[in-house]
Amino acid sequence: MTIGASLLLIAVGAILKFAVTTSVSGVDLPTIGVVLMVIGAVGLVLGLVLSTRRRRTDVVQTNDVPGAPGRRTTYVQDDPRDPRY
Repeated sequence: MTIGASLLLIAVGAILKFAVTTSVSGVDLPTIGVVLMVIGAVGLVLGLVLSTRRRRTDVVQTNDVPGAPGRRTTYVQDDPRDPRY
């Protein structure tokens, strides 16, 4: 679930909980609003945690191998700007 979808669920849940005064037979709209807000909050937390984990970047340098035209070697190293290092 994306962060935007989570915020949408929280907003719809808050509207159902606090702003809707209409009653529907057999359906408790404030309870549905609370459920949507909880699901949205969980999705928001998970989305933020996963987005911070995906920010790892690597610096890739590609150099020609001397004496072997057309061949390349790749060196991968951690990005020194990454705050985890």
